[in-house]
Amino acid sequence: MAEKTTADAKQPPALIAWVQRGIAWVMGLRPVRVFLDYGAHRGPLLAAGLSNQAIFAVFAAIWVTFSVFGIVLAGNQELRDALFSLLATAVPGLIDTGEGDGAIDPDQLVNTTVLGWTGAIALAGLFFTALGWLASARDAIRVLGDLPGPRTNFILLKLKDLGLAIGFGALLLVSAALSVLSTQALDGVLDWLGIRDSASTTIAARVLAIALMFVLDAVVLGALYRVLAGVYIPIRFLAQGALIGAAALGVLKILGTALLGGATNNPLLAGFAVIIGLLIWFTLICQVILIAACWVFVSMKDAGVPLDKRLADERAEAEAEERERLKEEVRAELAAERRPGFWGRLFGRR
Repeated sequence: MAEKTTADAKQPPALIAWVQRGIAWVMGLRPVRVFLDYGAHRGPLLAAGLSNQAIFAVFAAIWVTFSVFGIVLAGNQELRDALFSLLATAVPGLIDTGEGDGAIDPDQLVNTTVLGWTGAIALAGLFFTALGWLASARDAIRVLGDLPGPRTNFILLKLKDLGLAIGFGALLLVSAALSVLSTQALDGVLDWLGIRDSASTTIAARVLAIALMFVLDAVVLGALYRVLAGVYIPIRFLAQGALIGAAALGVLKILGTALLGGATNNPLLAGFAVIIGLLIWFTLICQVILIAACWVFVSMKDAGVPLDKRLADERAEAEAEERERLKEEVRAELAAERRPGFWGRLFGRR
């Protein structure tokens, strides 16, 4: 009887067992494992470094873009307004909307020109600043996937970054042009339906802008993970990460003003409110970019898909060689133990 009581006491109560099963179930969920993997790879630290560099890179990229395409944009008021609206939606607090609440004055930006050697040198310096963020983003994404640095030639790598930077700029201009065309088409449809009023137009335009930004974000994230980082990602995993990341970025943009309001309304920080707001915003954006990358990598690991097949083969070969080396060492030690010593050989003779 005493033995039975002792055995019952050693068994965990039903409540504790239920809690343990619940914790094990929660820890097995993919979102939880993604965040654990993100923290284990120092994701927040990587995002903080990217966000600091992003502030300078974004200002540099915008200045370079308007320096090169300023003439075209200055001659097309509708396209220019659509581009500024797109930038204001993507990065709250970046563009001054007329209330002095932005870091960049649109009128001064449109009048930007590059004249002489001084302007050309400044343009080149800012351009390489923008390219530097792409290189840092590549390294951060590869670190999250336990991948070494890219094996591509340095010059070819920079040319790829240059192509991506130009592609992202062109994509932004195309998105602005599509925004203009879609807005005009929307106005025509609303007029034809006879429901042209300020409320419906505002709501429809807002929904259209959010949808356009969602597509733009998904394309950019897909390019960052697949092209910039140089990781072969099957389309189903790439689509998951890009769409989840784009949805999270969309939520941030919708709630952008509310998210930044508390920090930027601090009277002690009034003189730096715009810069602090941008720093907070880019920190959130970079966190989302890297967390979505972790989602892709964890999903691929769950499915048994290697992030780098060549690297996986090399690691498997190295592990096999290490196992063979250990086996040889064990065999040598066992053989040495069985081998008789001098006296054993002497007295063992007949």
